[in-house]
Order: sequence, then C-alpha cells, then structure tokens
Amino acid sequence: MEAVIVVLVALAMAWAADQLSGRRGVGIASLVALTGAACGAFLALRVFDVAPLESWGWAVWSWVGAIAALVAFLLFRSKR
Repeated sequence: MEAVIVVLVALAMAWAADQLSGRRGVGIASLVALTGAACGAFLALRVFDVAPLESWGWAVWSWVGAIAALVAFLLFRSKR
C-alpha cells in the first residue's frame, strides 16, 4: 500500500512542478520524479539501511529524492 501512495505522491509532485515552471512536459517531470523516488527509496532501504520496508521511513526518503530530482531538473535543464 505504501508503494502505491509513494508513486501517487511523486506523480502529484511532478504535476505541481510542471505547473509551477510554466512548462507542459508533465511526462518528463513524471519520469524525473519517479526516478528520484526510486533512488531515495534505494538509499533508505539498501545503502544507509535506515528504514525497513514495513515502515513509512523509506517513503519519506523517497519523497525527498523526488523533490531533489525535480529541483535539479528544473535548475539544470536546457532552456533552448
């Protein structure tokens, strides 16, 4: 159940980032957010081992990863 909520929140973050940036590339923003969420979950579960899969700790790491990926994407993308 947590995984579904993580994906839905990451997609909502991607939609919000797309709306705030004034672009209409919600597909690319979704890909970036989901990739960041997967990286955040991997860091929490495997690399740092700070949260078990049964808790919500990895979900928070996942959302932070999605936010970090979206911020980096919006800052460093090509603006041609």
